[in-house]
Amino acid sequence: MINKWLSYVAAFFLYLVSLLPLRLLYLLSDFAFIIIFYVVKYRRNVVRMNLTNAFPEKSIEEIKGIEKRFFRYLSDLIFEVIKMLSVSEKEALKRFTFTNLDLLKKLEDQNKSYLFAVGHYGNWEWCTIVTPLIIKGKPLIIYKPLNNNVFNEVFKKAREKSGTLMVRMKMTLREMARFKNQLTVTVFAADQTPALADPHEWIKFLNQPTAIFMGIEKIARSTNYPVVFCDVDRVKRGYYSCDFKLVHDNPATSEDKEITLKHAKFLEDRIKQKPEFWLWSHKRWKFKPAANTIIHELS
Repeated sequence: MINKWLSYVAAFFLYLVSLLPLRLLYLLSDFAFIIIFYVVKYRRNVVRMNLTNAFPEKSIEEIKGIEKRFFRYLSDLIFEVIKMLSVSEKEALKRFTFTNLDLLKKLEDQNKSYLFAVGHYGNWEWCTIVTPLIIKGKPLIIYKPLNNNVFNEVFKKAREKSGTLMVRMKMTLREMARFKNQLTVTVFAADQTPALADPHEWIKFLNQPTAIFMGIEKIARSTNYPVVFCDVDRVKRGYYSCDFKLVHDNPATSEDKEITLKHAKFLEDRIKQKPEFWLWSHKRWKFKPAANTIIHELS
């Protein structure tokens, strides 16, 4: 009970912080970066190892530069996520620009529901606020709940302020079936680390064998919902762009693993362009393939 009340107090404090303008939050971010990077040294060994394995061609000086820029951005991202608790739709939308919206309009004009594949790149959290403002369909965002129930509900409410429905991963098929008679856009994190018991394949992603979740492809092929990759980029501090790229418009006719390999390739290309904006602190490669496992190459 005490922990629950402490969580409520902390959540209320974060809400108060979120009321500050972003320019002040970025000043706090500058200070937080120093604490995270130099004092706490949060997961620096994980980030260094991930970067070194992903980019063996880069010098140690280049790796250190990416590492430092990543932690600077991670600090910004923390405060941008806090800002999400109170940010208005208008404010969030003006910080995003979108290209290839005609692709979405074409699908919607055909009354086709479709799937979004996104990565943990840039500010994926703000996408939950702006997505409902640019599409016709009901957005269903698949997520893993936070361990803290209070914070989970607080951030779930913030994510749903624009009409998004947050769907627990284990409820994906049930919720998609519930909305099967209306236009929907179901959003999946394409770079989640799958549990080894879940359907997955092994691909060569960022220079190393990587387990990748097959759920997007399996659902796309069974429903024949087109798949679109959301290519998010950070333009400058607090501003982002999103380019919509077609992965497949008729998944029922796709080859095995074609959809998975294509959206993974889109994400890898984005990461290679600006690596500091991907979530390198995640233990993405904690699982290793068994001997003689087939590792699929990205074309």
